[in-house]
Amino acid sequence: MRELGAEGLSFDTIVAAGPNAAMAHHRPDDTPIQRGQTIVIDMGCKVNGYCSDQTRTVYIGPQDEQFQLLYDLTLGAQLTAIETIAPGLTGAEGDSLARTVIQDAGYGERFGHGLGHGSGLAVHEEPRVTMGSQQVLKESMVFSIEPGIYVPGWGGIRIEDLVVMEKGGARSLSRAPKTPDWEGALR
Repeated sequence: MRELGAEGLSFDTIVAAGPNAAMAHHRPDDTPIQRGQTIVIDMGCKVNGYCSDQTRTVYIGPQDEQFQLLYDLTLGAQLTAIETIAPGLTGAEGDSLARTVIQDAGYGERFGHGLGHGSGLAVHEEPRVTMGSQQVLKESMVFSIEPGIYVPGWGGIRIEDLVVMEKGGARSLSRAPKTPDWEGALR
């Protein structure tokens, strides 16, 4: 990040593997990362005083059926929200765009946080894109879209990008690939 111009980190990077990835804000410990586990990596940096925030989930080794199902579901929820969120919606209405996809698949109770938060001079600021938020989403607002599914004892999946709200809808500010195949991404 520093080599590409970052002044520093927006927050301490989160790397959570296996069962630890079932905790949305896991703190580092000495658990080894192993093949056959999900790894959630939440990172961000500051550039010109502004904070970024991005999460990717990868899987080391051949992906099992549960991972493929939950990854595709989480990605589908994120893409649905990015493609359909629009100025004038409340934070709660924006949250429901992704939450409904996950609930309809039977995993609603496993999505335990809001869809997103504003990011600017602080990594977490207004607007809140969460259940119950009556804040109206407006043009020029920058916020995250980060659905997640967390299964205790197994792991978790979260995919997060910052978007900027424009007249026609949200535009993703990230170009980072969303491939869950870590080894394939390194080829």
